[in-house]
Amino acid sequence: MAKQGEIDYLKNAGIGEINHAVNKPFSDEYCAGYLMEVGAIMSLLPPPPARLLDLGCGTGWTSCFYARRGYEVTGQDIAEDMIYNANEKKNREGVNNVRFVVCDYENMGFESEFDCAVFFDALHHSINEEDAIRMVYKALKRGGICIASEPGIGHANMPRSIDAVRKYNVTEKDMPPGRIIKAGRKAGFRVFKVYPHTMHLEKTIYAGRTDRRWVNKLFRWRFLRTLTAIFVMTLYKRRAGIVLMIK
Repeated sequence: MAKQGEIDYLKNAGIGEINHAVNKPFSDEYCAGYLMEVGAIMSLLPPPPARLLDLGCGTGWTSCFYARRGYEVTGQDIAEDMIYNANEKKNREGVNNVRFVVCDYENMGFESEFDCAVFFDALHHSINEEDAIRMVYKALKRGGICIASEPGIGHANMPRSIDAVRKYNVTEKDMPPGRIIKAGRKAGFRVFKVYPHTMHLEKTIYAGRTDRRWVNKLFRWRFLRTLTAIFVMTLYKRRAGIVLMIK
């Protein structure tokens, strides 16, 4: 089953994949995008020392980032060996305000314990995202927030995703904002906001100013520059983005 594939991922991975997982984000070709995205998430979180639940934390790099910012972090993952490596990272980095637990985020036992929760590139591995978001709703205090930064439309059909499913029997599916919000409403969240992925803005606007002539021309006028930015944000928010939900 796909859930067992998530549990056994490191057991079935080669040395290269293990080193990649342990050394993220710096081992990943999308390192710049990951760092921008974590910065965007931090800008939306309540200030530390809030209690933060990091869902599907893997080898713990995001959890340690949040902890070094001052949050009281609980990192969760379904795979025991991922959590082993997360604790190794915690010890290497000397952060004491983070703990790691092995459990399934579709069946957690937390009850009104956290001020905020984050799915960072993790919810799209769920079997049932509605169960996962319902568990997070229960884990949050009243007024708590859940942030989900997930790949959107087209992710499941990317070569990397298809290869991961074939080799490791993991779940790789599209997780656009509309799907997350639908599950959030069903769970009981009352406020929803969507922000574009920072990596999409960087590729379209900053890279476009040197690589695409039509963007260069538009950016000569402030009015058209503003309209272009609004168009890009609207387009990406429908297909993929950072979703913020308030309990």
